[in-house]
Parts: sequence; structure tokens; C-alpha cells
Amino acid sequence: MNKKKVIGYVGTRDLGRMREEDIRKLDVINIAFGHIRENETVWEDGTGTEENLERIRRIHPEIRIILSIGGWSADGFSQAAMTEGSREKAAKSAAELVAAHKLDGIDIDWEYPCFALAGIAADMRDKENFTLFLAKLRQELDALGEGKMLTIAAGGDTYFTLHTDMAQAQRYLDYVQMMTYDLQGGFVKVTGHHASLYPGTTNLFDVCVDKAVKTFMAAGVPAEKLIVGVPFYARHWKGVKGGGDGLGREAGTVGMGGPGYRELVQSYIDKNGYRRYWDDAGKAPYLFNGDCFISYDDGESLRAKADYVREKELGGIMFWEYGSDPDGILLDCIYEAFHAQA
Repeated sequence: MNKKKVIGYVGTRDLGRMREEDIRKLDVINIAFGHIRENETVWEDGTGTEENLERIRRIHPEIRIILSIGGWSADGFSQAAMTEGSREKAAKSAAELVAAHKLDGIDIDWEYPCFALAGIAADMRDKENFTLFLAKLRQELDALGEGKMLTIAAGGDTYFTLHTDMAQAQRYLDYVQMMTYDLQGGFVKVTGHHASLYPGTTNLFDVCVDKAVKTFMAAGVPAEKLIVGVPFYARHWKGVKGGGDGLGREAGTVGMGGPGYRELVQSYIDKNGYRRYWDDAGKAPYLFNGDCFISYDDGESLRAKADYVREKELGGIMFWEYGSDPDGILLDCIYEAFHAQA
């Protein structure tokens, strides 16, 4: 059985705050974020970043460090992917950043091909251009020498596979990180799991890790290239109606982001009027205080996901993001779940 990867998104500013024990538990760091501006890939690396990268490499020489380009509301992808010339400019400048900072590759976080959401430009030609852009990136990275990585973060629901050609795109990729979080919340005023393994019995929608895996495999991505994304933060709804345990109820707000796991432990989980519940069908925890519903991941749900990754022979687990769990509680759970079965 192949070793399962543990991959973490770490903000550029958080690189210097990483604990030594956390660095040793990671196979890959995705630095968040670089961007595309006027068809050129750029990264505001900041003061001290080179020293931070060198420290990480000294602690864990085998770790791979790649620069993630994009993120929520990051514009520039549709424009850069539109023509051969713009693709070449973006890909060459990305490869130059990899070479200049001695990085191991590039991760593309183009969240909404074909959809003009979160303030980004889009075009129906994005579906074809997505693959062409990855092909050009692969070419430029290969020109740097063997072993440079190219990965993507992909929306964890059907819309992403319908508006990309994943069977072709995956040929250029080391792996596909499914963002199997925020699956319910930002667009609906109904409480539910934002990152559950299975739908659960009282969840209004069927979005979940299992559906995402089946969807991406049906779209042509091999199981060993699929990485399950997990959140180190919560989503919460306020003004929940109907009482009970709060799950599957109408709310007065959409599911808003936060808090992070450290804050959940300190102020929410079985504290200040919040009660922890466990949905055994969905393999997901949640909190409710009679008004506010909170969906999140914890050690129990992460161990279930690690078991699932092994059972389905997937590539590993990715998390967003390090700064939400600076005490390493959730990272420890993932690492130990994989290490125990190594």
C-alpha cells in the first residue's frame, strides 16, 4: 500500500510560526498564495521567507514545498488561460518563481472555471483552456528538471467536473486535491455538514466526501491521485429555527466561515451553552446552542476519513489551513491515523 500523503496549506506569513513537530508530520506544504496579475504569476513572499523555507528544509529534508496560486476570489485565471501567449507568460513566470525560491512545484487553486463567482472573470471556454493551461505549466516545470510537481485544488462537488475535462487534465498532475469542505453553507440558509464523509440522514443535501470521490473517479481521475480535503475551521449558521439538535433546519443566515479549531476547543465544544452532537451516518460532529449551529471536523471525523482514504486507496489528506490549528491537534490526528497503519 502506498504511503498516504499529509498535505497542508500554510499562509506565507505562517511559515515562520510552524512548530518543528508539525513540519516533520507533513509530506507537502502548499504555500498560500501566489496570484496571477496581467497574465504573470507573482508571489509577495515577504521579509524572512527565504530563512523560513531554509529552516523547514533543515528540519525535514524530504518535505516538498510548493507554491499555491489562486484561492478564494483570486482573479486572473480565465484571462491567463485564454490564449497561447497568455498561457506561456503565466506558466513561464510560475516556473521562474519555482527556480528562484528552490521550490518543488506549483499548485493551481482556480476555484470556479466557467463561473463568474467571488468576483472573478469567467468564460465557457475555461473548460478547454483549463487543460491547456495545465499542459503549459507541466511543460515549463519539466524544463526545470525532473521531479517538479504540478497539483490542483478542485471544488468538491459535481460542478467542477462538469466544467473541466478531468480525464485529460489529470494527465499533467501529480494529484488532485478535492476541496471537500464548504460543501454546504455559503449559499444556503439551511444548516448542515460542510465537510461530512457521507450525507447523513437529516442533511438536506447529499454533498460529501464520498460523493466527491465517486464523482472525480467517474470523471477520469485515478483513485491514487485523489486527495481528500479537510477543514481546520468551522462554518456556522445563526438564527436557527425549530429547536432540536439544529441539523437540517432553516436559519436566519447562510453558513458563515469560522471559528478555527483552536477557538472551537477553547470556547465552543461543550462550552458556553454549546452541545456537541455526532451524526454517525455522516461521520461528522456538530455543535448547537439553540440558536447557532456549527459544523466542523474533529479527531473522530478525521480518523473516519483516514480509514476511508485507506479503504478506497486514495492518495492522502490535505487540510486548510495551518493557522486555524496552531496547536497541531488535528494534524496529529491525521498523522497518527496514517502512521498507525503504515
